[in-house]
Amino acid sequence: METATIIERLRERHNITTLNEMQHRMASTDLREIVLLSPTGSGKTVAFALRLLRFLGPSDGKVQAVVMAPSRELVIQIADVIRPLAAGLKTVAFYGGHSMTDEINSLSVVPDIIVATPGRLLDHLKRQTLSLADVKALVLDEYDKSLELGFHDEMRRIVKRMGHPRLVILTSATPLAEMPDFLKLRKPEVLDFSGGRPAGGRLQLVRVDSPERDKLPVLEDLLRSLDNGKALIFVNHRESAERVYEDLKKKGFPVGIYHGGLEQRERKLAIDLLNNGTTPILVSTDLGARGLDIDNVQYVIHYHLPLTMESWTHRNGRTARMGADGTVFSIISDGENIPEYVEWKRDYQPRSVSSDPIRSERATIYINAGKKERISRGDIAGFLIHKGGVDPSLVGKIILDDHSSLVDIPRDMATTDFFERLAPHKLKNTRVRLSLVG
Repeated sequence: METATIIERLRERHNITTLNEMQHRMASTDLREIVLLSPTGSGKTVAFALRLLRFLGPSDGKVQAVVMAPSRELVIQIADVIRPLAAGLKTVAFYGGHSMTDEINSLSVVPDIIVATPGRLLDHLKRQTLSLADVKALVLDEYDKSLELGFHDEMRRIVKRMGHPRLVILTSATPLAEMPDFLKLRKPEVLDFSGGRPAGGRLQLVRVDSPERDKLPVLEDLLRSLDNGKALIFVNHRESAERVYEDLKKKGFPVGIYHGGLEQRERKLAIDLLNNGTTPILVSTDLGARGLDIDNVQYVIHYHLPLTMESWTHRNGRTARMGADGTVFSIISDGENIPEYVEWKRDYQPRSVSSDPIRSERATIYINAGKKERISRGDIAGFLIHKGGVDPSLVGKIILDDHSSLVDIPRDMATTDFFERLAPHKLKNTRVRLSLVG
């Protein structure tokens, strides 16, 4: 594809009008073996997509490119970036928790680009639902994380089915990890954009003392003292995430939860509700510290101090991004062991309640129909505007999945009368059920 075409679609589909230094480099380089080092949130997906799409030719009835990523959420995000840019090329996403029947049906026309987790892609190869023999481009996104999670053997077996891709891109948010031995690269070029924070603003590091080992009372006071914005609360264990989440929910905070024990749809919903403002507080394990598309986080709160310096870095990297300011709070109990990498510039004692507290300003509507029912974003917007009386400027982001959709509107509009007003009407000749989530 022509670079100008890709950049034009970036502007039209993703509202990206200016490339950063890394993206410029990937848009102009002709390197064939690339290791791209860059922090989370720096535009790395757009960067490798620019190089990948420039390399690919027109659709030829064969799988041309494979992008592997370590998590389902990351696969979905990558596909959502690439698909609108890949004019004339079919892009599919394969991952665990997704309907295998739907994935197999999507192969009735051979895709040009497959974005997948290693385990699900290997499952397809075992079922012989596709061939990778003609793949000419391979991307391993967050390859260090994939190796850390034990995907070495799966990736090795998949790459063995590919022959010899002529373009190989590896990406990582951390300094160079051990190179996967199954790739047999000759002279990979390392493009290091990992120094410093990604286009960040001012980051404040703050200590909050807890007089007791149980930090929940201090956490509650801290949240009540903060001005309205998004807050990520990090804990070290799933059980702790559940405990903190349940406590905050009982106290009336607009809170969600995110950890590896949840089903994929639950994890995706948690991120969607955080991003659209329905639940602006999220309690998360380190699973939420990297690889997710989370916008405009004002506060990172270490309820538990991170166990590694890498975790400290990735958690803090969730705020003060893209020129915005952010604050990191570390809650420390009396006598707690403080790792040397945990630092702060000032102390803070939450005393008063904010006059503009964190609150849920949006309500998210679930609709039990999606892409497979041939429902479009325009259909949903029109339905809410013409049948529900919602002002067009108040309709939020519309998220389409295979058999469901989400859309957010101002919370004060999501009344019983609103749902009763919509109930008699069909959405594009389809009888649908609407419900409130979050």
